[in-house]
Amino acid sequence: MAHDDDDLKADIAERRPALVALRRHLHMHPELAHQEQLTAALVAEHLRQSGLAVTEEVGGTGVMGLLAGTGGGEGTQRTLLVRADMDALPITEANEAEYASRAAGKMHACGHDGHVAIALTLADLLTHRRDQLRGTVKFVFQPAEEQASGAAPMLADGVMRDPDVDAVIGLHLWSPTHVGDVAIQEGPFFASADAITLTVRGRGGHGAMPHQTVDPIAVAAQIVTAAQTLVGREISPLQPAVVTFGSIHGGTAFNVVADEVQLLGTVRAYRDEERAHLLRRLGELAQGIAGAMRAQVEYEVREGTPACVNDAEITDLVRRAAEATVGPEHLPGGDQRQSVSDDMALFLRAAPGCYFLVGAGNPARGITAPHHNTHFDIDEDALPIGVEVLARAALTYLR
Repeated sequence: MAHDDDDLKADIAERRPALVALRRHLHMHPELAHQEQLTAALVAEHLRQSGLAVTEEVGGTGVMGLLAGTGGGEGTQRTLLVRADMDALPITEANEAEYASRAAGKMHACGHDGHVAIALTLADLLTHRRDQLRGTVKFVFQPAEEQASGAAPMLADGVMRDPDVDAVIGLHLWSPTHVGDVAIQEGPFFASADAITLTVRGRGGHGAMPHQTVDPIAVAAQIVTAAQTLVGREISPLQPAVVTFGSIHGGTAFNVVADEVQLLGTVRAYRDEERAHLLRRLGELAQGIAGAMRAQVEYEVREGTPACVNDAEITDLVRRAAEATVGPEHLPGGDQRQSVSDDMALFLRAAPGCYFLVGAGNPARGITAPHHNTHFDIDEDALPIGVEVLARAALTYLR
């Protein structure tokens, strides 16, 4: 059965009540990273009801659904992967909406509930347009994005194979962007993210006799200050990067020199070159300062995720889909890069793709809280926009 592309908005509008209800159900029942059993079961059930072939427990609690198009025709059959993340955060929700979290200390404070609802609605929508798909859509519902530890196990379990994936797309609902706008940019889009730990060890003693000690707090202070020069003096001003120390712990009393201080930090960059340089130089800098001040330092790096880098061709495809959905005037210009990170990056390294932002904030309705905030919420008008952009991109790519 053929469909006119102009009917797409009407088809999505008809699904809007169910789409919103699904998002609210997910919001009320959040699950943390690697604990998404109920969410995964719900996803699998919806995919089966839509007629997709479903594989569960992919990379842990991940779910994959395959939608085989019936468009036929000559030429190579392609496979498009659509990715949605499922996990919530260990946050106690402060909102009083009827759909507020019912799980103590857990909250969908980043929009992943909306991502799941959008992807499930898209799967059902495209099932009814199989005849327009010359190829396969592979829906991947990923756990543990908030810990950047969900994509790698799914990739190890073979989500990019059988059939081999030719392109990847995904979205993130974004409260800093106004609902109705869609932010898209080729090249580096989200930054890399790595965690660092510096343990500075000195020799404790009486605070009134510091000459008899090796003060690790003084050493740690020098390291924090000097580390800021790495971005300012060793990274090109044309390549943004971030070094942030978010935690310092050491000492037990006002008049005691501590034996040890621990610093926790994060490093963000948009290219592998700057990422590797900063991670290496932080260790060298800390060792040099500690050695000069008679202390010792232990340096550890916990690798997170590389930068999300969008392919030019797939980004152009998504941009055209967004223009058809919201109009070119609702695609903000300028640099849209974000310094946050997402392990969607691993999918984008495995195949050319595009990760983009769908505006979900609305000051007129009081929806202004940032991501990972106890008051976070989305304007649900963003949900059908997300479905439509993804649908138009998929239908065009597999035409």
